[in-house]
Amino acid sequence: MSSDLKERVELALTSIRPYLEADGGDVRVVEIKEDTVILELLGNCGTCPMSTMTLKAGVEEAIKRVAPEIMHVEALNLMHES
Repeated sequence: MSSDLKERVELALTSIRPYLEADGGDVRVVEIKEDTVILELLGNCGTCPMSTMTLKAGVEEAIKRVAPEIMHVEALNLMHES
């Protein structure tokens, strides 16, 4: 993985972090392998039932905008809607 890719992913997360923090949450990159970013949802993001939507509509969209080579964004601790 290139350091440029990691920098772009971190930049994307920095751009949306204020929105996550406003709801008491955050996100951190655990690993980037090939075309997949693996994240950990922190704070309220890790326990929120809306975390699936936040991940897909916010985090994934921001990452793919700056790093189009990323095809998948996954969270280790994603709460699934019941």
